[in-house]
Amino acid sequence: MTQEINLNGKLLIAMPGMLDPRFAHSVIFMCAHSDDGAMGLVINKPTSDLRLHDLLEQLSIKSGTDARDVPVHFGGPVEHGRGFVLHEYGYHSAISTLDVNDDFAMTATMDILEDLADGRGPGRVVMALGYAGWGPGQLEAEIAQNGWLTCDADAELVFDTVDTDKWEAALAKLGINPLALSSDAGRA
Repeated sequence: MTQEINLNGKLLIAMPGMLDPRFAHSVIFMCAHSDDGAMGLVINKPTSDLRLHDLLEQLSIKSGTDARDVPVHFGGPVEHGRGFVLHEYGYHSAISTLDVNDDFAMTATMDILEDLADGRGPGRVVMALGYAGWGPGQLEAEIAQNGWLTCDADAELVFDTVDTDKWEAALAKLGINPLALSSDAGRA
């Protein structure tokens, strides 16, 4: 199978007819997409009771006075106990960072948490527990069945837009009013 679309660094926007409640009104930043499958992070669903400070405390990482306290997001249903930090390009973990494109990178190693606890590390981050994953061809099939729209990701939408506004802001990038969307897929 030859991949026809490349979604690395793009956003997936859940259509109103999304049947899986975990992904209803979700915006997912795509970290990796290839013939082998896809991996992304839900960036608009913060957990109701967990912030970075709480996570650092649970991991016995001492926070310095310069530590930022950002919300922790539901990144997706796969490996929901594993942390991922989506961040602006430029920060690189001493252990491993995935460069998604010229604007974004993702790190899933403990050293980024230590850097954030000390007030170092990347300036703009989305912290997530878990990720969304698809097997070969699965995501492409969901897109073909009207499950997702796609658009380019930009740092302002990913890092600066309020979580509750990200779904509508992503649709607006495509010139779409959410009220005009139908949950039914059309077939010509």
